[in-house]
Amino acid sequence: MKKQWRLSSSVLVLLGALALVGAACGGDDAPASGSGEGGALRVAIVAPSASDDLAFSQSMVDSVNALERAVELSVTDGTFIVEDAAAAIRGYAEDGNDVVIAHGTQFGGSLVEIAPDFPDVTFVWGTASDTQGLDNVFAYAPAAGEGGYVNGSIAASLTESGVIGVVGPIEAGDAVAYINGFEAGALAGGASEVNITYTGSFGDVALAAEAAEAHLANKVDVLTGTAQMVVGAVGVAADAGVPWFGTQANQTSLAPDLVVASQVYHWEVVLEEMLALRDSGVIGGQAFEINLANGGLVIEFNDAFELPAGVRDAADAMIEGITNGTVNTGS
Repeated sequence: MKKQWRLSSSVLVLLGALALVGAACGGDDAPASGSGEGGALRVAIVAPSASDDLAFSQSMVDSVNALERAVELSVTDGTFIVEDAAAAIRGYAEDGNDVVIAHGTQFGGSLVEIAPDFPDVTFVWGTASDTQGLDNVFAYAPAAGEGGYVNGSIAASLTESGVIGVVGPIEAGDAVAYINGFEAGALAGGASEVNITYTGSFGDVALAAEAAEAHLANKVDVLTGTAQMVVGAVGVAADAGVPWFGTQANQTSLAPDLVVASQVYHWEVVLEEMLALRDSGVIGGQAFEINLANGGLVIEFNDAFELPAGVRDAADAMIEGITNGTVNTGS
């Protein structure tokens, strides 16, 4: 399913008013560029899955909504088919959007064709570690293995069987980084075995559920996974009373009593840097990473899940160690 929506005019008026109040307070900063209502920056997101998937696509929508500037946001989601995404990306550029976010590694080939046709539009693409030599493209990627390592270490403290299960999608991108980090953290934390299943799909909920059921049949008593299809796996975990660790977005609402913690992507950390560069006249050509040190990755604990004594403190110490370089995650 594809859909488009925009922030309501009342929200835009409020954001514009806040910007005027800030200006009236005597700041010397140049106003943010924008061609939308009230000078708001016109931003469009093209995403492969639903904008409320509690995973990859929602992480970007939430992050744009968290930007500290007036934004007029449009979203086209459900564009897993690359040709559909390319049409949406080009359409948003033709429509005069200031920034078009191509939120999917698979959209890179389309940007090579589209971005040169719109030299005044900033395209933002990820997850990717390079801009393919395009001067009006910013790239972004997460150091997903960092939070994966933390989640895996906590999971090791919870398992009684010593066997932990992972439900992965296609073996690519941040999914692999998260899963590799999780496995390393779990084994370092004392787990005897980490069983990993890649379903071959980012969106097949039924396959994710089947993979989770297979794990439970093989003595797994803690689960994690990544991508939008994990709702199927979380459902199986919830029915079995098995703890779950999330990534990309906060997944506590899927199983409020069983989600232990989620690594949450706060893309706004690097989006703010990109937009500041754009304000200064640099509209692309640089790549960015979110990680625990810059606050782009955050481990959000579920306070309703009672961890054993000392586990939360140990996890916080590990996060600090990763940020200051004294803990090596191997990623």
